[in-house]
Amino acid sequence: MATQRPSRVDRNKTKSKEKTSTKKRMSPKRVLWTLFFTVAFAVFCAIAGYLFILLNGEKLWQENKDKLTLYETSKVYDRNGNLMGELSLDKSEPVQSDQIPKLIKEAFVATEDKRFYEHQGVDLLGIGRAAVKDVIARSAVEGGSTITQQLAKNMFLSSDKTFFRKATEVSIAMALERNMTKDEILTMYLNRIFFGQRSYGIKAAAKKYFGVDNLNDLKLWQIATLAAIPKGPSKYNPISNPDLSKERRGVVLELMYEQGYITKEQRDEAKAVDYNYKQPKKEQNYTAYMDFVMHEAEEKTGLSEDQLNRGGYKIYTTMDSNAQKVIEQKFDDPNYFEKSKDDQLVQGSMIILDNQTGSVIALAGGRDYAQKGINRVTDIRRQPGSAFKPIVSYAPALETGKYTPYSLLSNEKQCFGNYCPRNLHGYSHSVTMTAALEESINIPSVWLLNQIGVDKGYNFAKSLGITLTDEDRNLAIALGGLSKGTNALEMAQAYTAFADGGIARQAYSIKMIKNNDDDVVYQYKAPKEKRVMSEESAYNMTTMLENVVQNGTGKAARLNRPVAGKTGTTQHGIPGLKSSANRDVWFVGYTPEWTAAVWMGYDKPDKDHLLKESSKRPAALFGAVMGEALAGYPVKDFDKPKGWVAPEPQKPSVQAVTGLNASYNHDTQTVSLTWNPVEGDHIEYRVYRKEASEAGFTRILDSLSAPGAEDLSTTPGHSYEYYVTAYNPDENVESDKSNITQITIEGQVQPAQPPEVQQPADNGSLPGTQPGTTDGNNAPVGNDSGQGTDQGTTNPNDSGIGNGSDGNGNGNGKGRGHADHGGDTTAPGDGTGATPGNGTGTPDAGTGTTAPADPGSVNNGSVPSSGDKTSTGQN
Repeated sequence: MATQRPSRVDRNKTKSKEKTSTKKRMSPKRVLWTLFFTVAFAVFCAIAGYLFILLNGEKLWQENKDKLTLYETSKVYDRNGNLMGELSLDKSEPVQSDQIPKLIKEAFVATEDKRFYEHQGVDLLGIGRAAVKDVIARSAVEGGSTITQQLAKNMFLSSDKTFFRKATEVSIAMALERNMTKDEILTMYLNRIFFGQRSYGIKAAAKKYFGVDNLNDLKLWQIATLAAIPKGPSKYNPISNPDLSKERRGVVLELMYEQGYITKEQRDEAKAVDYNYKQPKKEQNYTAYMDFVMHEAEEKTGLSEDQLNRGGYKIYTTMDSNAQKVIEQKFDDPNYFEKSKDDQLVQGSMIILDNQTGSVIALAGGRDYAQKGINRVTDIRRQPGSAFKPIVSYAPALETGKYTPYSLLSNEKQCFGNYCPRNLHGYSHSVTMTAALEESINIPSVWLLNQIGVDKGYNFAKSLGITLTDEDRNLAIALGGLSKGTNALEMAQAYTAFADGGIARQAYSIKMIKNNDDDVVYQYKAPKEKRVMSEESAYNMTTMLENVVQNGTGKAARLNRPVAGKTGTTQHGIPGLKSSANRDVWFVGYTPEWTAAVWMGYDKPDKDHLLKESSKRPAALFGAVMGEALAGYPVKDFDKPKGWVAPEPQKPSVQAVTGLNASYNHDTQTVSLTWNPVEGDHIEYRVYRKEASEAGFTRILDSLSAPGAEDLSTTPGHSYEYYVTAYNPDENVESDKSNITQITIEGQVQPAQPPEVQQPADNGSLPGTQPGTTDGNNAPVGNDSGQGTDQGTTNPNDSGIGNGSDGNGNGNGKGRGHADHGGDTTAPGDGTGATPGNGTGTPDAGTGTTAPADPGSVNNGSVPSSGDKTSTGQN
């Protein structure tokens, strides 16, 4: 019988078993030889690597030991390629070891490398600790570098965290240890390390931050402040971040105490000191802009500030040198800013962006901006008040397609759940969107956001580049009540979308960066356009904001070219403080070419550091800067979208009042108003008035059936404007405004007498001098004091009865209260004394001015649990 041949599968199994058997039968001798050659190869590689490190380190040391920089200082250019300036370095002559106090050396050793005197350039324990932290964090979070390694890196190398860079750093550190003593290494380190603010070396840093030339004059807290900087020169220097610097100084002092260099008492005393050194002002142009550019360069390239300072780079920016000069000149002029009561200046910031590109044209980081200091364009975040209304309410409402500039919005006094915003200009049944924006009325903005939904407004604002948190998902944002606020950069970015037909752009200041060899290391590439609203919505928004500048609260920003914009004011929000003062004032506006945002306020607002004036100041500064900066540009109009049709105004069912006239009766000291009657049944009339110093009109009389009225609460020497509306109570509809009539009352205001002067018992005729106060429910209480205790009080309504008595209880008293908030007035209370005195004195008439009605704004716009604790930004 023939033998059957094994199948291919069987043959493969047999071969597999033979191979497995062979592996199993590998002799111990073969295993030992394999291990021997593996270990030998590893040892050879280690020796070769070690020799390479030694030789390479020695070579680099010899070649570079006398060098501080690899290249020349970097240069910055404007948008036309003209040199703006060099990033000049602040260096000093090296100090000898005996010129450096022992305490300085101890501070740096305690902070940067406590085993400095024990290792030979590389601290294996430190590297191991850093490696463990890097593995846990899955990134290079800690370098484990010794002082020697830091010196090596500072002298010769880049700051990237690759293996080969680290190996080279180690080789140089070992060379340093072989060729220098520990004290020489520490002295060189202190003379060469970077201390931020473009300062290199301990002596230059002492001069920069404290004005100290002799290091022996430094105090412990100053030494600890300097020792805190190398860990993060931009983050921990006291000029850029005084709070973080103080916090880090505390860490340094704690380390010095733990290692026995200072006592507990010394530690605690040095921790408590606040940094208050004022640098001498240096005449240097473009400082704030160049610092802004350097921050962007670090972010875009990954290069450190140190590398950018001394790397020989050429940085090409988008700055318009003429606009930058204008903005710096205006910020140096105190006439554009409210005067402070002490040496804490009213601060400000401003940034100008190109509408079509988002490029940064010019900026001002503050009135006394210090190099690498607080740039208020980005570093100060505040509530924007009414300047936020277009961003979160009006623009997203237009984008829904359900509203136009002439849509009627509710303007009735009302609450939205627990949130009860208030108007400072009175109330009406409804108002057009254009009028609501022009007069900066609160209720319509909140009502509109409630109608379209908070999420729609919230998401729209975020699409424009505004930073918001989950806490901001509430109706308070309709009036700018943001939990963390915003800044001038974000506000300018947002408004460029209105100016550029609905396209949102990210601001940038660098076009290109070249290295010392003229190679391009970074170039700006415009991202894909991001449309956030239609061209029609953007243009309708622009037409309304033009109206704000021409007829509304932004008149101070007018130019001889088209301008659109919005003012914003935020109340102080200090609990218990009854004052009309404001915390922040804004103006954000644009021309067809550029958009700019202006903020004014105090860096550290408190009850003694608040603004007495409104947003007229930033609007005027906007006008002054933009007028000069755009002087060489041809005047052009905003581009209308193709096929755009102007929306039709909604005609109210009540015709407007015509023929309004005003006259003054010297005998009765009243202003008489007359107008033509309006056709219709049950028509009522409402009278609105504005005194010349006030920002808006206040409704002073209503429910009038006859075409005429008398204003009994005027003052000689003042000018007043009036307009009248017709109101149909059956339809609950109010007409448009009548013509505006103006009248000036001749005469002089009686000067107020000092309260300490005693008045005869029978004379109660002097005007009141004591300002009144208001409660949290908008109830003005006027203390109209004659000489003595003569006073009048109004009730919480717009008008009411008060009681008054003369200075000594003789005669009948009469007083009036007049509430004023930021130029917006409530109707005066008028009361006549009810109880006669026992004497024969004549009736007293006292007129006093109350503090504004407190809207109850606290926590600067944080989300409240009830309506009376919500910031209501006004202009």
